[in-house]
Amino acid sequence: MNGKDTPLAPAPAAPATPAPAAPAPEPRPNPLAHLPLPFQTADYSLKGYHLDATVQPGQVVLAAQLMDREGFSLDTITGVDWLAQGQMEVVYDYFHPGRGFRAVVRARIPRENPEIPTLSQVFPGANWHERETHDFFGIRFLGHPDLSPFLLPEDADYHPLRKDFTA
Repeated sequence: MNGKDTPLAPAPAAPATPAPAAPAPEPRPNPLAHLPLPFQTADYSLKGYHLDATVQPGQVVLAAQLMDREGFSLDTITGVDWLAQGQMEVVYDYFHPGRGFRAVVRARIPRENPEIPTLSQVFPGANWHERETHDFFGIRFLGHPDLSPFLLPEDADYHPLRKDFTA
């Protein structure tokens, strides 16, 4: 208060100056460059993974064995329907719990005969992921011990995540 019992007006706020942008993080070196897989580095902040490799369908088991040997764990398996290209893509997400790396291995297969080897003998937890991918995309995992429906009804003869699926 001043001497006349009237409140003082608050001082005007200083104009906000934007904080300087944080420098972009240095790209991490490729810790899997020594493997016979074509890993490329990726920007984690944009992609959600650090490394990405596309392999032939016959190489997915070798890739899983190598990832296991390097200390990576299998996070998930899913599919992508490339309808216009007549292909399906199987996407394997791996993570390294001690080093904080995430890696993706991909393989494309023909849409009219979507088959790829199972990883369940390397990563037993792949069993459920492969069953789910089979349910939703119709991808058959050769050598899988039980591709019975996992989430769909037992009599389901459809694959709802295929782009040509109609209800």
